Amino acid sequence: MNAEQAVSTGVPEQRDGGQPAEADGLRERARRLAIRYGPAVWCYTVLKLIGFTVFMRMLQFAGDYAKKDARFGGGAQPWDVLASWDGWWYRQVAEFGYHPQLIHVPGAVGGFTIEQNSAAFFPLYPGLIRLVSEGTGLGLYGAGMLVSIVASLFAAAGIFAVAERLAGARAGVIAAGLWAVIPGSGAEWAVYSDSTFVALAAWSCYLVMTRRWVAAGVVTLVAGLNRPTAAALIAGVGIAALIDLYRRESGVVRPLVAMFLAPLGLIGYVGWVGWRMGDWGGYFKLQREAWLHYFDYGVSTWNSMRGVMLGRFDYPFAYPIPDMLAVLIVLALPILIVLMLRLRPPVVLIVYTLVTLVTVLGSAQIFGNVSRYLLPVFPLFVPLAIALRKLSWPVLATVLGSAAIASGWFAGYILFELGVP
Repeated sequence: MNAEQAVSTGVPEQRDGGQPAEADGLRERARRLAIRYGPAVWCYTVLKLIGFTVFMRMLQFAGDYAKKDARFGGGAQPWDVLASWDGWWYRQVAEFGYHPQLIHVPGAVGGFTIEQNSAAFFPLYPGLIRLVSEGTGLGLYGAGMLVSIVASLFAAAGIFAVAERLAGARAGVIAAGLWAVIPGSGAEWAVYSDSTFVALAAWSCYLVMTRRWVAAGVVTLVAGLNRPTAAALIAGVGIAALIDLYRRESGVVRPLVAMFLAPLGLIGYVGWVGWRMGDWGGYFKLQREAWLHYFDYGVSTWNSMRGVMLGRFDYPFAYPIPDMLAVLIVLALPILIVLMLRLRPPVVLIVYTLVTLVTVLGSAQIFGNVSRYLLPVFPLFVPLAIALRKLSWPVLATVLGSAAIASGWFAGYILFELGVP
């Protein structure tokens, strides 16, 4: 049957082997995607496997996991550690849902203390855990790990897409590899929502860069259901859309739609928590009173840095080794920011990165967690990828491979065992 006959009869055109032309088209598209994104995803995966293996071996050598509560960095097997800390809460939400309220426990200072509450954890990631668990038969742990690993591969592809547009394919591959080994990357393959958020953020930025406004708005909406740090992404998309409207580069309707859609996920969840609590500021009350996490204009960050530099670990939630690394990271940020700005990246990347840094460093939190909270700022290491692309592949493999080995310690073992992720 030829193409004209296929159209007249409504039957898909057949190739010589009896396969519809649409199938050939899908295979060709898949092949092109694999050629484009495959090197970056493989680079990320290999480096991540190296660091992950080192992390698991260190857990086995130390054996501390067997002495700790399964909720706080312990478990029957080394890999159980990956579902502790925040991972325990995500599994609770996936299994039981939310009960947004403050629970007062008598006997503490002032007559009561406030127990931590699951409503601080946004619903997208635990919802995906529940969906995958029911669809595959995996337990909540296995489903959570599967979601995180798959999301991390999409994140690596998204980081490649952004970096490729700024500096070419080689820099894109290296940028994806760097994301596998940076401080804090231990949370990428764990029952944590970080990989899911970075995947959404990277692709949202790419969609803005390519002026696919409606898609960018939808992806940002979904990101707003995953983590509160989506506020930085919403700001980036919104300001980029405003500039596009001013310049009339994409018309009026599509940027406006993106601006409307982008904040709906974040506003919707925060509003729902407030409605359930009978207090429209309820989510922020939970963050402050149940988790001691609130914006304090950088006071806590400054106190922690001063304490580390003076060798006085007398500030709240002091963890000497993670905190020393956090100080080095914070001191490196101005250098990375300047290098990023010299590239003259699109405004969505500038706003997204800077607002993320302000919210992270300006908030009261566990200081040793800075490395993990900065996982979303992937635009900062695009300049590093550009510098590294000048190296030959053997030298580059040595550099990134060594970093991967080190990441098993500083991105995995330190956060999960020596600190609190």
